[in-house]
Amino acid sequence: MRPVLAVCVALSLVLGPGAGDGCQDPSSPSFSRSVPAPQLSAEELHSPHMPQSLRCDACYAIAFQLEEQLSKAEAKLGRKALRESDYVEVLERSCSQSWELYDVQELNGEKRLMGPGLRSQQPLSVAMTGGPWPSRLAKMCHSFVGEQGEEQLYGAHRRGPLALRELLCHGEKGPCAPPAGGKAGRPAPPKALQNEL
Repeated sequence: MRPVLAVCVALSLVLGPGAGDGCQDPSSPSFSRSVPAPQLSAEELHSPHMPQSLRCDACYAIAFQLEEQLSKAEAKLGRKALRESDYVEVLERSCSQSWELYDVQELNGEKRLMGPGLRSQQPLSVAMTGGPWPSRLAKMCHSFVGEQGEEQLYGAHRRGPLALRELLCHGEKGPCAPPAGGKAGRPAPPKALQNEL
């Protein structure tokens, strides 16, 4: 009964209302569950940049992808360290990937980026796939590579799996670094302009 129920719930979520009507057990009470799609703000829908509230998750996704691709390249070439031209190519290819495996879901009232290398999906949640997320991840990835430099990123990768994440996400300017007196992963209060000091 449990696998049938899971299939019926999945069908009704994918195909919409009425899709699971033939799945009900006539002897059981009516089963209905509504799961709303995440409600996105204007910034989340239209900005070309990753919203501040999702930048920490995006950084973890990027660090995971860079780490995975660099590790695969090292294993494929059969040597411990890549040449500079090889790791530069791998980093470029990693940032230029499709990023289609990532989406936004609402978990416990908070919008979160989901996909490989991030928190696992919550049951019965609706994901917003496609849209602006892949291009935002690619843009942010290229920005990290430009800011940090390929050599520094590869050096962090060589130090261990968490070193690259630490460098990108928790460093001085990382999106997961706690602002002075603030909570990690959240925007810092606006800085005063120079003429306001």
